[in-house]
Amino acid sequence: MANLLEVKNVDKHFDISGSLVDQLKLEGGKIRRKRTVVKAVNNVTLNIRQGETLSVVGESGCGKSTLARTVIGLYQPNKGEIYYGGDRIDTVTGTARRPYRTRMQMVFQDPYASLNPRMTVKQILEEPVRFHNPALDRREVRDIILTTMDQVGVNTDWIDRFPHEFSGGQRQRISLARALVLDPEFVVADEPIAALDVSIQAQILNLMMDAQEQRGLTYLFISHDLSVVEHISTRVAVMYLGCLCEVADAKELFCNPQHPYTRALLSAIPRLGGKAGGHIRLSGDVPTPINLPSGCVFHGRCPHADDRCRREIPEDVTLESGTRVACHGIEEGRI
Repeated sequence: MANLLEVKNVDKHFDISGSLVDQLKLEGGKIRRKRTVVKAVNNVTLNIRQGETLSVVGESGCGKSTLARTVIGLYQPNKGEIYYGGDRIDTVTGTARRPYRTRMQMVFQDPYASLNPRMTVKQILEEPVRFHNPALDRREVRDIILTTMDQVGVNTDWIDRFPHEFSGGQRQRISLARALVLDPEFVVADEPIAALDVSIQAQILNLMMDAQEQRGLTYLFISHDLSVVEHISTRVAVMYLGCLCEVADAKELFCNPQHPYTRALLSAIPRLGGKAGGHIRLSGDVPTPINLPSGCVFHGRCPHADDRCRREIPEDVTLESGTRVACHGIEEGRI
């Protein structure tokens, strides 16, 4: 299966130093200028194949959403390369980027913030179609809108209503319709069900899976809900403190996790009738992305860490199962 999107050694850092006065610090009796940088994404390399769902999981603050926004072009990477369909896109800006806007769309987490409260459903869905297809007449635009609304379960009678008149689940359906109305190939879904009730979550997931089957979509799915990830994913990437720990087929990852962090993460999933004592409790403090630890970023909480883990950043190792894992212990065969 061909790669639709490739991310190579991407970094995304945010300078939060503030004004010049905020940057001045007293150290050793001297005033020095010191910048504060949040290292949200660090040297991430992955690929997404045509037609699959790659899910990215990890703790809150691990860089999942930042990676998604960098891939889609909302953030410019500080380092690295991003390719879509074989073309490098991280250096493409302005009008040259426009053809990729129709092929790549995004569904945001908060349906209450992602829709313009001053626009009706009709205006929200019309705007991107008219902008990218100025040659279409009014009837053609309306047909595209109504067809898309019907496919994602948005009642066509809602077309002249405003976002504040809908529930969270209804708004997220409208957000999904807005993402699909341009008939994209690739959709980034940034925790699209996190703000919804459980019963509504299932409806949105089913709509997304149906749309993928009907349109041949490729998803980058961001979530912290591992039960949902297990259900929807083709492959799974596990992030910790801006770094990729493990990338594997979904079934392989949930049945046979390799990285110590992945094992701890999966052990936290509540299971009915499960044996007590299966949960792996991690010790140590969670580091800050402002001051990343040396070596492996997980070594301060890892029960298998040694001196090499504290000194050297682990390289990716590809196992016989196809799993890609960054861990000295796995590489040395001691885990």
